[in-house]
Amino acid sequence: MLASTFATHPAAAAAARRRGPIRWRLPFCSQIVTVTLRRRFPMARLSITNALASQSLESAPAAPPKHSFPILVNSCTGKMGKAVAEAAVSAGLQLVPVSFSAIEVPDGKVEICDREIYIRDPSEGESILPSIAKDYPDMIVVDYTVPDAVNANAELYCKLGLPFVMGTTGGNRQLLHKTVEDANVYAVISPQMGKQVVAFLAAMEIMAEQFPGAFSGYKLEVMESHQATKLDISGTAKAVISCFQKLGVSFNLNEVKQVRDPQEQLTLVGVPEEHLSGHAFHMYHLTSPDETVSFEFQHNVCGRSIYAEGTLDAALFLHKKIQSGANKKLYDMIDVLREGNMR
Repeated sequence: MLASTFATHPAAAAAARRRGPIRWRLPFCSQIVTVTLRRRFPMARLSITNALASQSLESAPAAPPKHSFPILVNSCTGKMGKAVAEAAVSAGLQLVPVSFSAIEVPDGKVEICDREIYIRDPSEGESILPSIAKDYPDMIVVDYTVPDAVNANAELYCKLGLPFVMGTTGGNRQLLHKTVEDANVYAVISPQMGKQVVAFLAAMEIMAEQFPGAFSGYKLEVMESHQATKLDISGTAKAVISCFQKLGVSFNLNEVKQVRDPQEQLTLVGVPEEHLSGHAFHMYHLTSPDETVSFEFQHNVCGRSIYAEGTLDAALFLHKKIQSGANKKLYDMIDVLREGNMR
C-alpha cells in the first residue's frame, strides 16, 4: 500500500540527525502493514461443571459467528493471552473459564469481559485438562505462554489429542513440528500471528525467490523498535533481512539498530506514548551504490489487536479443518491466509 508520510517534530528530527546515519520520516502509527517507496529521507481436582454453575458462558454476544466452539487460552494472565481472550468473547466464541499460568493472581482467578477465568498452575495441566476436554469436546487451545514452555506444552496437547494454536515464540521449533506430526493432531503454529505482517513476509519471500540478486550492491539500514521488555531482535525482522540477503544485499544481524529506550522511541521512532509498552515498528531502507535510488519498507503496529485477531482467524480456520476431517493436520499462518475467508 502506498502511504503518505509525515515528518516528526523538528526537535525530534534534530535529535535523529545527531544519532547517526539512519534518517527516518515516519507515518503515524497504524494497525496495518505499510510499504512505502519515496525519496530518501497460566488444589484439588477442579470440576469444571461445578465451577461454571454460577456462570453463563454462553450469555451471548450480539452476533455469534457461523462456527462457534470453546476456546481455552493459555495464559490469560499475560498481555497477549488476555487480548486473545477478549477478542474471543467479542467474536462470540465460548471462552473456557480455565487458564494455566505460573503467575499468582488474587483469589486464583481473573475477570475477562465479565467472565471469571480460574488460573491453575501449569504443573496441574496433565490432571486437569482431560476433564476440561471431556466437558468441551470441540475445544481448541490457544497458547501464549513463555518460550521455555513451548515444547512441554505442545507435548501435553499432543498427548491428550487437543488441537491447538501455538502463538508463543521460541522453544525448539524443529522438535515442535516433529511432535505435532508424530502425534497427528491438528495445529496451527506460527511465530507471527499478524495477518497483514504475514502477508507482507510472504510477498517478500516470493520476490526473493523469483528475483534473486535484484538488489545486489544496495546498502541496507534496519531499525526495529519494540517494548523495553523485548531483548532480542525481532523474528520478523530476521525473516525480512533474510529475504533482502537473497535479493543480493550484504547485511549482518549485528547491524540492526534495536531501539528499546522509551525516550528514543518517542523522539526518534515516533511511537505514540500510550503504546510504548506494546508496539512493533520496523523500518528497512535500501540505497543504491551511487545513492541515486532508494527504497523504504515499513510496517508499524501499535497494541496487540492485530495479533489477537489473527490468532482467532487461525483458531476458526483450524476448527473448520477439524470439522471437515482434513487430511492435513499441521498448518501455519500462510495456510490461514490462503483460505481467503478471514473476518
